[in-house]
Amino acid sequence: MHPLLRLGIVALAAGVLATPAVGGEKTYKELPTETPAHFTPTNPGFDYVRRTVEIPMRDGVKLHTVILMPKGTTHAGILLTRTPYGADGMGHRSDSPHLGPALRGYDNPADIVVQDGYIRVIQDIRGKNGSEGDFVMNRPPIGHGNPTPVDESSDIYDTVNWLVKHVPESNGKVGIIGISYDGFEAMVATIRPHPALKVAVPINPMIDGWMGDDWFHRGAFRQQMIPYIYGMVNSRGSDIGWTTGYRDDYDLYLRGGSAGDIGRAYGMETLGFWQKLLAHPAYDSFWSEQAIDKVAAKEPMTVPTMLVHSLWDQEDNYGDMAVYRALAPRDPGHTKLWLVLGPWRHAKTWEKGDTIGAIDLGSDTGTTFRQKILRPFLAQYLKDDAPNADIAPVNAFVTGENTWRQLDTWPSACRTGCAPAMQRWFVEADGGLATTAPAKGEDEYVSDPAKPVPYRVRPIQSWSHGVADREDSWPEWLVDDQRQFATRTDVLTYVSPVLDKPMGVSGEPLVHLLASTSGTDSDWVVKLIDVYPDEVEEKPSMGGYQLPVAMEIFRGRYREGYDKPAALTPDKPLEYRFPLPTVNHVFQPGHRVMVQVQSSWFPLYDRNPQTFVPNIFNAKPGDYRKATQKIFRDGENGTYLELPIVPANP
Repeated sequence: MHPLLRLGIVALAAGVLATPAVGGEKTYKELPTETPAHFTPTNPGFDYVRRTVEIPMRDGVKLHTVILMPKGTTHAGILLTRTPYGADGMGHRSDSPHLGPALRGYDNPADIVVQDGYIRVIQDIRGKNGSEGDFVMNRPPIGHGNPTPVDESSDIYDTVNWLVKHVPESNGKVGIIGISYDGFEAMVATIRPHPALKVAVPINPMIDGWMGDDWFHRGAFRQQMIPYIYGMVNSRGSDIGWTTGYRDDYDLYLRGGSAGDIGRAYGMETLGFWQKLLAHPAYDSFWSEQAIDKVAAKEPMTVPTMLVHSLWDQEDNYGDMAVYRALAPRDPGHTKLWLVLGPWRHAKTWEKGDTIGAIDLGSDTGTTFRQKILRPFLAQYLKDDAPNADIAPVNAFVTGENTWRQLDTWPSACRTGCAPAMQRWFVEADGGLATTAPAKGEDEYVSDPAKPVPYRVRPIQSWSHGVADREDSWPEWLVDDQRQFATRTDVLTYVSPVLDKPMGVSGEPLVHLLASTSGTDSDWVVKLIDVYPDEVEEKPSMGGYQLPVAMEIFRGRYREGYDKPAALTPDKPLEYRFPLPTVNHVFQPGHRVMVQVQSSWFPLYDRNPQTFVPNIFNAKPGDYRKATQKIFRDGENGTYLELPIVPANP
């Protein structure tokens, strides 16, 4: 029997339970409650004040908002973040009377807020946590798949309008900043902005969920995002967590069948966003209309915006660079757009950044970014007495060299005259890689959906927090040593001779595959890897390390167009062209360049059945079949990787 039930029976037997009072409460005059109806803490020793308000939107919906500021604040700028992850918690990271520790944590530039005395405002977006209204994942802008009169931009406009009128300590200047989903909010704030919005800093923002951010990459579904979708959409407060009895996600997703089968097993049929994913596996108008880079390209550029990109972003490594490509040509005078490329994983900017995985970065890149780049940039637009920030249009960290470069444009390696020149690196017979075109030939492997290539060394643990005996190593997996995969028979590996001089690579490498499959559909995964010398004296553990510089997947059915899925002709050599993510790297002397090619990357990406079916979410067990994959060499027309080469030491 439950202890509380037993206690109730004993109490009834003793005859001490009172009659319910009005409202269902039980009261005892003989021994009244010791808890007051309302309690207001005095907060002795606090160096900041905290307020919570419900800000009305134009349609009457109220959004829950937390406001924090140093005591005695006057005429200060406002730094806003909008989030689906809980404003109350983000504004209370620890039980401290000091503002810095109270804020220090995810998506709070705590040091800058304290140093420059900003008013920190954190708001629950519409439909999440303490805010009213309906939640729509990455709510599209009005007119772009959104027929309603409200969107995130309108909610931000109304929020800014309220803040400058009702926060007397402010100077009427507002900036918005955020990472990931919060970065999406920071970017859409620049669309039809309020005049008081003076600056925006989208960091690792969600921009195009199909092309290369959270949900798909070039058509391949990122099925390890299913638990995130499940948690975000199942309730206003994301109260129902994802549960699994598997130690290894590889087993969970392999035994679960298709991604659609897994969703059905977890009862996700009632989750609206999940149903949209199932209905739109290709890049149709549902996705293209709401891609924020495309929307922003058609809007006036009025808000100074700093895009922050992480070179090893495991979640959103596409969107910020897509926005930069769309907007940079419209800002030749460098008055509205800035770009930062850092050697980070997703959401690393608020932390110390002297390493990533096993890689030493030579300095604390996180603090350098915040103090030398972000802080003066924000101050120029939010503080009344700050000088103009001397910030280069592009600040790019060079991995492999561990230096920052100040540039005028991207891609480049210096202020002028260092644009990259594309150089072809051809796959050769016997696993070679060289810049000279090879003779005709082919290499082959068998891709088996029953034994997909893992994207990490197993066991691949689910993203977990507070689970006993589990280490969350997911954030930095993009720098994992690739040696374990190079030895698989279903992975082709090509490696160059040892380099005798440094080689700089800046921009997007371009994949050109000439390949065939015995099936009617196929995925192609291509990796660009920096192979360390077998012996590294200063750090022996790095001997022979295979460092991923850029890796990407492409779903073959989209070779004729991302909105035109089509079956592949079995055993016919076909061309596949797609870019790898942005790189800014120097291959040092003594290192080698490696390319790996494979046809699965599991369980991060769902398995391609290798039999063409209309919708892979609904693939049946019998659709998953082995296929023989061939990579062809054919002189200048065969398989190669184009690298954007720049001077290594400009």
